[in-house]
Amino acid sequence: MKLSNSFWQTYKEVPSDADIPSHQLLLRAGFLNKTTGGIYSYLPFATKVLNKIKKVIREELEKIGAQEILMSFVTPAQLWKSSGRWDQMGPLMIKLKDRKDAEFCLSATNEETITDIFSATVSSYKQLPINLFQINTKFRDELRPRFGLIRGREFIMKDAYTFHMDAKCMDETYEKYFQAYSNIMKRLGLEYIAVEADGGEMAGAGAKTHEFQIIADNGEDDIVEAKEINFAANIEAAKTLRNALDWNDDIKCEQVQTEGMTSCQEVADYLNIPAHQTLKSILYTATYRKKDGSEKKAHYMFLILGDDELNEIKLRKVLKGTHALEPASAETLDELGLPKGYMGPLNKKGFSIFIDEAVELEAGYVVGANKINYHLKGLKPARDIEEFKVADIRLAKSGDLAIDGKTPVKFRKGIEVGHIFQLGDKYTKSMKAHVLDHNGKKVSPLMGCYGLGVSRILAAAVEQHHDENGIIWPTSMAPFDIYFAYIGKKETTLKVAESIYKKLNDNGFDVLFDDRNVGAGAKFKDSDLLGLPIRLVLGERDFENSKELEIRLRKSQETIKVKEENLLLKLKELKASLSDL
Repeated sequence: MKLSNSFWQTYKEVPSDADIPSHQLLLRAGFLNKTTGGIYSYLPFATKVLNKIKKVIREELEKIGAQEILMSFVTPAQLWKSSGRWDQMGPLMIKLKDRKDAEFCLSATNEETITDIFSATVSSYKQLPINLFQINTKFRDELRPRFGLIRGREFIMKDAYTFHMDAKCMDETYEKYFQAYSNIMKRLGLEYIAVEADGGEMAGAGAKTHEFQIIADNGEDDIVEAKEINFAANIEAAKTLRNALDWNDDIKCEQVQTEGMTSCQEVADYLNIPAHQTLKSILYTATYRKKDGSEKKAHYMFLILGDDELNEIKLRKVLKGTHALEPASAETLDELGLPKGYMGPLNKKGFSIFIDEAVELEAGYVVGANKINYHLKGLKPARDIEEFKVADIRLAKSGDLAIDGKTPVKFRKGIEVGHIFQLGDKYTKSMKAHVLDHNGKKVSPLMGCYGLGVSRILAAAVEQHHDENGIIWPTSMAPFDIYFAYIGKKETTLKVAESIYKKLNDNGFDVLFDDRNVGAGAKFKDSDLLGLPIRLVLGERDFENSKELEIRLRKSQETIKVKEENLLLKLKELKASLSDL
């Protein structure tokens, strides 16, 4: 493609609302146009990258027997109501009505649609397993869209769904998708890690699930890793152990004045003890929805070590079946007689108690006395708290050990681009999608769900591969193989450049020919910003003197001089070597 004929424009200024490199560079390099907050249009060069990503995805999924379909972007409310998610998904969905007042939404995901298709098409166990995927637009009304394509509202996603007669078949397919995703990441030239994760609203509690995270300094997610024992998990799901702690043997329970001290650290400093010898008391209100549509509320107090943080994702797993879970309101605390900053588990009713696994139940702790300006010193959970349950409810942190109790964990930043789930019969059962088994009995098949953010991969790749001058595309994703610039004024050398451009195209190279009438400096800056793997320059003076062209590799900055007659062979060698990296 000749750049003079391209629909392309670069920009010097960094957009004021772009906070991370991928957002800044994709706008500056002419890949995106912002339509409105969290919604972008993909310009020609971005479309080429997306098509390359899609091609790799399609090839790897077809290897494991997946068939491509295309589902509707607008879906009727009835499908979502049949699964119970019309209200559950809440404000994430854009809901609308047609002229007949029928309710619809813009698809945020497609478990309901695919289950409806399955139910209308499949009737016997003999037709299983089923393995279908699509690449389509999704819309989720993020409260705070940010970071460009990383956290947008409209995005391109590959979502696949499988149906199985038994758990063994579901497990086998899950492993195939795990390997397919690994192959996709490798082929796209991305450093990634697959981590244990939480199923969230899509899969429900207890589902087998992994996230595929692209390693990046500006990633939204914290990854907890212990390579030595092959452990990696999203911090939301990570189970880790506290390192060895010194416990307080002083277990005489007595009241101590702590005026104006509402945090564990303040109390610990005042009493000259480490923060882990205090207990943080946190009250939550859970809402349960009954079958008749009515709601029931329950209150729970969670006790964790004073220097730990509560993990809400783990709370939802502990409190199964909650419709909503949120910190207790000020009114609730007043009703239960729990003063904020001084609350504790003793001598109060109206809530259940959970204690984190890291708490030593036989040790003595400082905890709120349920009296303003006072704490209790020497509370022994096993002795003083009449009824409680123990659960893993803390957030993993630096200094923790893996579950083997020996290996220190490390933290890395990642961008989630893929998520695979085992859904079980969550949707087939709720939506009454049945097949007849070998005995002629109706059964609910098991499902798997496999998501991959196509547009997010585009942004994550830039986040992982860039420098101060611009993007550095992995070879498999680059919109073109070669940026070819002609620097000169003579018609004769321009004809040589035109001839080289044609020869490269004829030999299978995808070339962006910069034939614009601008200076070398402007061309080279645009070349670095665009980030193609290979830059080829025909400089009029050098070519007249030596018949040589200059090759520069974007990633390594290595410069190579090559004669015209050797150019084709050299470029083929370089393309092959870059593809193998």
